[in-house]
Amino acid sequence: MQLFFHPVDLRLNHTFTIAHDSRDVQPTLIVELRDGAYRGFGEATATRYYGITIEGMVAALEAIRDRIEAHTLADPEQFWADMHPYLEQNPFALCALDQAAWDVWAKRQGKPLYKIWNLDPTNSPLTDYTIGLDTPAQMVEKMQERPWPLYKIKLGRPEEDKDISLVQALRQHTDAVFRVDANCGWMATDAIVKSKLLRDLGVEFIEQPLPANDWEGAKQVYEQSALPIIADESCIVEADVDRCAGYFHGVNIKLTKCGGITPARRMIARARELGLQVMVGCMTESSVGISAIAQLLPLLDYADLDGAMLIANDPATGVTFDYGKVVYADENGTGTKLLLPE
Repeated sequence: MQLFFHPVDLRLNHTFTIAHDSRDVQPTLIVELRDGAYRGFGEATATRYYGITIEGMVAALEAIRDRIEAHTLADPEQFWADMHPYLEQNPFALCALDQAAWDVWAKRQGKPLYKIWNLDPTNSPLTDYTIGLDTPAQMVEKMQERPWPLYKIKLGRPEEDKDISLVQALRQHTDAVFRVDANCGWMATDAIVKSKLLRDLGVEFIEQPLPANDWEGAKQVYEQSALPIIADESCIVEADVDRCAGYFHGVNIKLTKCGGITPARRMIARARELGLQVMVGCMTESSVGISAIAQLLPLLDYADLDGAMLIANDPATGVTFDYGKVVYADENGTGTKLLLPE
């Protein structure tokens, strides 16, 4: 195999603001594994919040280039296990490599990845579309640009207690289901009170209302919230799934954070064993990363796969979207084709 890197600055359609970050450009790294005529692609975005840079991911992968290129890749799960000890400290790089491995491996088999896993996408969940923090008027404008049956609304600015009035303002313009993501921006007592008000405004669940390490508060909210509570920042790696049981009603698994498709599948299975609801989300990836994540759709209760819809210069093709429904590309592997020059 041969290893290639394709760093890209993804230009966002709108300034994207959440409780702890705001950006207009999302740097991303597309990793390619080439095996003869087969090209497999994976992706991970840079993020200041987790200290992940493009340069750091490239350096981590370059350090084991010989191991990667010498591997037979007979089994993607074994490939992940062989690479994990060297990339454990950079799960984003491991994620991009793992996605590329599954993609090229499935292309060798001549089938889409989800079909190799014998998954039926017939009843897969719809994906939401995220509306980043902004003024009410601008958030309404973003909704009107993209009529959708399901919106994720970013809330949680610690200096402002305007969350409820904001959702009330948005509700006047759509009957769509809302999901709320506070990105660690609330305290337990606030979350409990807001949960009752948000329930009456047609909100389906609340994602990560408290700081990730506030387990005492999480227990209180879990027991008293009027809405289901989904862990995000509190559920990073496989061991966190067990810890979230009894503190959250479900978990949002991010492939970049846990290290790829391989551990994500195990996390989904473990969450099911524990009776947790399962969501898989994105980190504003292009169609490369989104198409990889979408292979897991039939296993999920909820999906947040809008990354490619938020950018203006998608460097690839892959899954497409039809009013919330994720439509698989008629391609093998994860369905991704890179549009960048070789």
